[in-house]
Amino acid sequence: MQAVTSPVSTKPKRVTLWANLISVYILWGSTYLFIHFMTERMPPLYMVSVRYLIAGVILYSYARFTGTPNPTLAEWKSSGVIGILLLAVANGCLSVGLQYIPSSIAALMGGLLPVYLLSLNWISFGKKRPSNMALAGLAIGLLGIYLLVKPDKLQGTGGVDAKFIGVGLVAAGNFAWAIGTLLTPRLSLPSGAISSGIQMIIGGLVLMPVSLALEPVGLFGIFDAPGKAIGSMIYLVIFGSIIGFSSYSWLARNASPQLLSTYAFVNPVVAMLLGTTFAGEIFSSQSFIGAAIALVGVVLITIGRK
Repeated sequence: MQAVTSPVSTKPKRVTLWANLISVYILWGSTYLFIHFMTERMPPLYMVSVRYLIAGVILYSYARFTGTPNPTLAEWKSSGVIGILLLAVANGCLSVGLQYIPSSIAALMGGLLPVYLLSLNWISFGKKRPSNMALAGLAIGLLGIYLLVKPDKLQGTGGVDAKFIGVGLVAAGNFAWAIGTLLTPRLSLPSGAISSGIQMIIGGLVLMPVSLALEPVGLFGIFDAPGKAIGSMIYLVIFGSIIGFSSYSWLARNASPQLLSTYAFVNPVVAMLLGTTFAGEIFSSQSFIGAAIALVGVVLITIGRK
């Protein structure tokens, strides 16, 4: 989740800085594989809903227990809007999309978030023309996306139509994530932990009725889930939602935006290595080339921001 960053007032300890960076690099990069494992034999929207309800209640309870004031109704509404965009829509689309395309491809598409942010901020939110370097990065990133998801080279679990569905869902999720990210500094939100808890609770509550209406599962279907799905969900709750987000929040307050943005380059590489090693995913040579080109575009966009 993107957070509003503030100027670095003190230089953080190098060990703490790198510990948090590695946490975001590895843990967030691994979430794609564990979402795949979690939803192999369980409905994706249902499992995502349960994951966020559990993590949200833990974060909210911790924040209140440690003295964070109870949010106002306006803050609940603002956090709910962000939670719906980032967690219900974006991560819901991602989880369903992973039923059709490899987790490594989904992660590489997620790493292109700066492309979405740049485009939306230029066209709608900020009405601000990017620098020439950022525009070059946008063009290169779009070329990389084309090569990455070209149907005759993309390896997945179904036919070409299924792959288009997966790519479309992940792209729609990234679009929703970008909107939520750009809205975040424009809304009145409570402090980090309790805001994240509310976002997860609202996102989970929105997804649950959708899952019960569309997926073959009952309200207490979690008790019938196989051990692999339960273990993956526990990993995602602890390491993806709680520890990973806490590390990201610390970096947002203590690291430079340029350093923080490097997770967009590292997460896809981690996801690709894990997917090919542990899930037997096939990654074609053209997809490797497309991924490399796309990441070059992301780097140019990041260093070319004014």
